[in-house]
Amino acid sequence: MKNQYNKTVAACFVGYIVQAVVNNFVPLLFLTFQRTYHIPLSQITLLVTFNFGIQLLVDLLSVGFVDRIGYRASMVAAHVLSAAGLILLTVLPEVLPSPFAGILTAVMVYAVGGGLLEVLVSPVVEACPSDNKEKAMSMLHSFYCWGHVGVVLLSTLFFHAAGTENWKILAAAWAVIPVLNAVLFAKVPMAALIEEGETGLRMSELFGIRMFWVLLVMMVCAGASEQAVSQWASTFAEKGLGISKTAGDLAGPMAFAVLMGASRAFYGKYGDRINLDWFMVYSSVLCILSYLGISLLPVPQLSLIACAVCGLSVGIMWPGTFSKAAAALPRGGTAMFALLALGGDVGCSGGPTVVGLVSGALGDDLKMGILAGVVFPVLLLAGIVICRKLAKSMGDT
Repeated sequence: MKNQYNKTVAACFVGYIVQAVVNNFVPLLFLTFQRTYHIPLSQITLLVTFNFGIQLLVDLLSVGFVDRIGYRASMVAAHVLSAAGLILLTVLPEVLPSPFAGILTAVMVYAVGGGLLEVLVSPVVEACPSDNKEKAMSMLHSFYCWGHVGVVLLSTLFFHAAGTENWKILAAAWAVIPVLNAVLFAKVPMAALIEEGETGLRMSELFGIRMFWVLLVMMVCAGASEQAVSQWASTFAEKGLGISKTAGDLAGPMAFAVLMGASRAFYGKYGDRINLDWFMVYSSVLCILSYLGISLLPVPQLSLIACAVCGLSVGIMWPGTFSKAAAALPRGGTAMFALLALGGDVGCSGGPTVVGLVSGALGDDLKMGILAGVVFPVLLLAGIVICRKLAKSMGDT
């Protein structure tokens, strides 16, 4: 990595920590909101749907404006909006007639910032000169995992020490990170994503490329494979082992996030010695086995271990697909990264939904719901094989 771009990459790493904050801090406050503002849980659950719905919309709309206003301005705006949403969260519930409307407005503001970050961070790192872009991409995505772990652990410690009634202080403290990173992005060098004299592919051009469609399906399956287990891990731990929610969170989603981050950090360090395709193939096979272990093993403790192993297996899927897309379609530009982010978000919302629907249809049998979710890593594995064949045929022509 050329020295002048080290600060740019470091700022991108922090950018994914910011996204982890905006996605994972407010869910820790759901019961606090219910008690403090007397908001029913049926409304509070809409906050998650609203957050990711706004991010999906931003993924799609960003194709039309990011290239016009530039990556630097877009990145600074993403951080400012993320910070503003966290700050507004401490103010609007008190000043608006409806506390829920205040929280929803704050979520909308930081969701726009989070959606922009998802579209922008990966292509900015991809554009930076590097000896091994796959390594940089995997290390980048590991920071979302570490951010997720950090938000849960540090927030839990704060609530234990200061009490959940002082959550506004913590929200303001988390807002400092995007503010400082916005200042950093105003100064760091930014490399061009597309080489000089070339233009990025338009959406209509991308839709005419078979390789893009395979990669898009892979992104949907990457998001679904990850979240289908992650979102249900805590519930699975509580129901299967009969433990408390705090212990369930640590044994389920926390273990999942740590191992997912470890997988990405491992490839980020040693990726120059490892073939990406084969690493993704082995990871997909391990993911399939972990899904089967979660759903079919008769011992709850073994099923929970399989949940954690699933985190290890899905680590490379999202960043690996981004890297394959950048290598296969070097002129993909903003449109490609935005549409892939959109596909990943569709998978993140669709995977847990499939598990929930199947579980509900079979008498709330969560194991059978997760068994149905095995279709996602199976399709991802098929996509890797198809990509290799398409790349080979493109090389022969």
